[in-house]
Amino acid sequence: QVQLVESGGGLVQAGGSLRLSCAASGRTFSSSDMGWFRQAPGKEREFVAAISLRGGTAYYADSVKGRFTISGDNARNTMYLQMNSLKPEDTAVYYCAADSRGRVYYSQMYRYWGQGTQVTVSS
Repeated sequence: QVQLVESGGGLVQAGGSLRLSCAASGRTFSSSDMGWFRQAPGKEREFVAAISLRGGTAYYADSVKGRFTISGDNARNTMYLQMNSLKPEDTAVYYCAADSRGRVYYSQMYRYWGQGTQVTVSS
């Protein structure tokens, strides 16, 4: 059974940093891709970032480009999202997802999802 478990969320002031982790179990994703999505109250789930774990190519939403960095550790079967210069508008539940079959921007293409971790940025 595949499981994705996020950690690292919390409350931070604007301008601060957080590092999210997504630990996968049940299968490896070293030849696949993983991504982060977020959902704020009253809004639709939106793409944040993704990474192809085979080649290391990273993809970012324009709203986080230059502030967030996605990375993967194949040996640990874990993905990370380093979030710097956080803004109040980054407040959301952040979800880890895996195996989009190459369609990294589209949430409906991912096969596996974590339960989410809350990130709150205060002004």
